[in-house]
Amino acid sequence: MGYDNTVTVVGNVTRDPELRFTQGQMAIATFGVAWNKKKQDAEDEVSFFDVTCFRQLAENVAESITKGTRVVIYGTLQQRSWENNEGQRRSKVEILADDVAPSLKWASAQITRNEFKGGGAQGGSAPQGGGDRTVSNQNQGASAPAYDVDEEPF
Repeated sequence: MGYDNTVTVVGNVTRDPELRFTQGQMAIATFGVAWNKKKQDAEDEVSFFDVTCFRQLAENVAESITKGTRVVIYGTLQQRSWENNEGQRRSKVEILADDVAPSLKWASAQITRNEFKGGGAQGGSAPQGGGDRTVSNQNQGASAPAYDVDEEPF
């Protein structure tokens, strides 16, 4: 029995992320994404997915992603089933996101590194030098980008 059900989806956000917090103050963000498959001599096939993000990723997604944004989502698939008020069985497949990024195929992005807040399931230690650095894909002259001494430039 396999447990590796990772998926990568590139699509457009169909609704703004909704950010909420559990009683334990864990952030959860949900939003929708649509993926189109172009077909010759036929209508496009469109697949819709609900996406769920947790913790710091949820907060970053809620701040950064809006309806219409083209995103790349990496995560796992989860199927849920329930019975509606009329007694009919319903199910859906959703993506539990491990990472969400803007697609740079038809857009540019300005990235701001957030300060490490610690905790979470990912562990690790705080990055050297802290955050709040801005990286831009626009050429800003001949000067080289600034990196922390212990940070690799890629």
